[in-house]
Amino acid sequence: MKSFEYVAAHSATEALNLLSEHGPDALPIAGGTDLLVRMKQNLVTPKVLVDIAGIPEFHGIELTEKGLRIGSMVTHAEIMASPLIRQHAPAVAAASASIGAPQVRNLGTIGGNLVSCVPSIDSAPPLLVLDAIVTVAQIDGQKQMPIETFFVSPRCSILTPDQLLVDILIPPEHLGKASGFRKFGRRKALTLALVNAAASVETDAANERFVRARLALGAVSPTPIRAHKAEAFLEGKQVKEEILVEAGAIASGEAEPIDDFRASAQYRRELIKVLTRRVLEGAVSNGMGI
Repeated sequence: MKSFEYVAAHSATEALNLLSEHGPDALPIAGGTDLLVRMKQNLVTPKVLVDIAGIPEFHGIELTEKGLRIGSMVTHAEIMASPLIRQHAPAVAAASASIGAPQVRNLGTIGGNLVSCVPSIDSAPPLLVLDAIVTVAQIDGQKQMPIETFFVSPRCSILTPDQLLVDILIPPEHLGKASGFRKFGRRKALTLALVNAAASVETDAANERFVRARLALGAVSPTPIRAHKAEAFLEGKQVKEEILVEAGAIASGEAEPIDDFRASAQYRRELIKVLTRRVLEGAVSNGMGI
């Protein structure tokens, strides 16, 4: 690891000014569970690290009139322990519980997970199916955007070097929605997803038909994706096995999995079919209180 200067920022304004001042030589650091590994491997060599973990406005989990707000510096352990998230966005809590080991969950932040932009990030699919909105800070103010536009390519988000992720907002209409998260890896713990999936569903009063469904997948394309064709297929369909199987086949066709040392593209396509069915079943069951 090459030497670097360390600066702890105490406000978003201070952090943004530091990043702007040092330009491409500076990087923000939060929990460091991903960045420090990359620095040790000399994949990134910043001359200045700007610590943003202590910035108050980047913390907190709160229910507001605009929805459920999750600060970008909230750790996965805090998400797992939050009664608000377990009640209003259980799939988000389930995703955080699947990440790394306790040490990683105690240090790693949801913002850091999202900004890493690896195709297999676990935080993204649940937030995609809940139509989450992200807030981005820059020197001249803040702006918001749908999380679906946040991911550009592997290891690349929409953020420019002088911008920071402030928080994630789940809109009121999606709070408490029946949802679920599933992940498949080569081990039961400490594993990257070969495929992960999240779903949120609305069914009719008898829980016999889908009124609306959202499905998102990770580790199957350059970025986490919504399976829009599968979602459209499910609308108005009966909640039964053959429909879920067909939705899985459609979702598999929307993905762009690759062959790598962890799994073949064909194996991932089969996993998509299986996890789609399972995550939809789980979401429906959660909505029925089963």
